[in-house]
Formats: sequence, structure tokens, C-alpha cells
Amino acid sequence: MGVLPILPEITQNLALRLCATCITGRCNVAYVTDIDAASPVLVRTEGSLGRLTLNRPKAINALDIEMIGLLTAALDAWRDDSDIDIILIDGAGDRGLCAGGDVRALYDQIIAGHPERTVDFFRAEYALNLMIAEYPKTVVAFADGITMGGGIGLAGHAAIRVVTERSRLAMPETRIGFTPASAAPTCSGVPPAGSANTSGSPAP
Repeated sequence: MGVLPILPEITQNLALRLCATCITGRCNVAYVTDIDAASPVLVRTEGSLGRLTLNRPKAINALDIEMIGLLTAALDAWRDDSDIDIILIDGAGDRGLCAGGDVRALYDQIIAGHPERTVDFFRAEYALNLMIAEYPKTVVAFADGITMGGGIGLAGHAAIRVVTERSRLAMPETRIGFTPASAAPTCSGVPPAGSANTSGSPAP
């Protein structure tokens, strides 16, 4: 699949329409009501769509180890679930999908004398990225707004990547000499196969 020119519209509706198209109309949207709104990842099914919403909007949905665990567990559960055909990853709030890893939490762990926990974080994050890349069902990432670092790690490995005129993609860790282990094609200026452009103009 190449770049998809999609005219701008309300982001949640666009993502759901795209998912419905991918599963040929089988996406019967029916919101479940027993969601823990306080959870850092909202996990629910909407018809044959499995939806994962990063839910730390005040931190632009920065990833921590708990969120990575919740995402991994949900994907594991849906892997062989015949009722789920497609996965959507999006972010709560209007600022972006994900600002990257929770650098503050990693810093606090190091200062507290637990640098090994940062290793656990990156190991789990990269394992999640690999899971998304190799997932047997179509994964759609809606990278509206700020999508940086670990956020690109999530979106860049999805089968379908949707960006909008508000998307801001970056790997800022490279400025401090940290070599990212993921998503280089996403930031290279050449949209990879499976990307969708919602600006209405051709992608570069």
C-alpha cells in the first residue's frame, strides 16, 4: 500500500473510517462501557476493531513501563482472537499520539540508584516495537500531533501509518548521541509503504 491522500477531518472519525475500510465494512462500532478511564492505556473493542488509546494526555502520552506492559498484553490477547480483525493505536487529548519515552521517570530511576530499570524499559519497548512489526493482523497507528521517539517506535512499525497536517515527527534522542533502534525510514523524508497523508496534498 502506498501513501493515501485523505482530506482532513475529525481525527477519531478518520481513524475509525480507515479501519472500517480495511476490514470491508465489518467494523460495527460498539463502544464498551466498562473501561477504566484512569488507566494509562485504554483497551477496548469496537466491533471487530481492537483499539488501544495511550491515556496520559497531560504528558502527551509519554510511554512508561506500565503502558508498554498493557499494550503488550492487549496485543497478545488479540493475536488469536477471531473476533478482532484490525488494531488501532491512537492517543488521548489533542496534543499528539506520543511524545516518546517518559524521560523524567527514567531520570528519576537512575538518580534513585536503579539504572537497571532503564534497561528493562528499553528492552520491553523494543520488544513491543518488534511485536507490532510482526503482528499477524493489520495495525493502524494514528500519528496526529506530536509523535516523537518511542511514539515513532510504535507508529513506525505499524502496517498503516496515518499522519495529518498537525503531525510533528522527530527522534530528538539522536541529538544527545542516542542511536534509535527503530523507525529510521519514518524520519528519512521518504514515506514508507503503508503511510497515509491526511493533508490532501502529495507526500514528499
